[in-house]
Amino acid sequence: SAVTLPADSNQALGIAQYAKDFIGGKYGDKVDRSVWERVEMFHTDSVMCGVSALALKTNAPTVLREEALTYPDPKGATVFGSGVRCAPEKAIVANASAVREWDSNGTVFGFNPNIPGHTAGEFGHNDFYPVVMAAAQVTGDVDGKKALLAMICLDEIRGRLAEVFSLK
Repeated sequence: SAVTLPADSNQALGIAQYAKDFIGGKYGDKVDRSVWERVEMFHTDSVMCGVSALALKTNAPTVLREEALTYPDPKGATVFGSGVRCAPEKAIVANASAVREWDSNGTVFGFNPNIPGHTAGEFGHNDFYPVVMAAAQVTGDVDGKKALLAMICLDEIRGRLAEVFSLK
């Protein structure tokens, strides 16, 4: 199914509502098995990129991870390689930076040839998955399937946005 947001509406609010509805099951559970497998592969790949970047002590990921660990929060989220919970926003930045460091994780295509005269669309990366993982840790009520569904939703939104303008 498709949701079209009116041009004169609050687009951010509309996208947020779509995400809540998607993850909440409003559109059903019609996600093809191949999509589940692909997002699981992309997530695994993103984690391996992040862990590798930290293992090799790359600059930004290491600095951001160390900083995140100086903001302890028992209700927060973890950074790669630690069981210590810290401020969720710090964990997200640190983990996203680590995932992005190698720039070799998954791809989101946004090109849609059905939009006449429009050739926007590009590759995107799954460096936003740490947001989903932090939300799962902070809320404590998100299982693996729901986390993967949130990642699918995230990829779907980015892909649709990339159909109509560049996300560079």
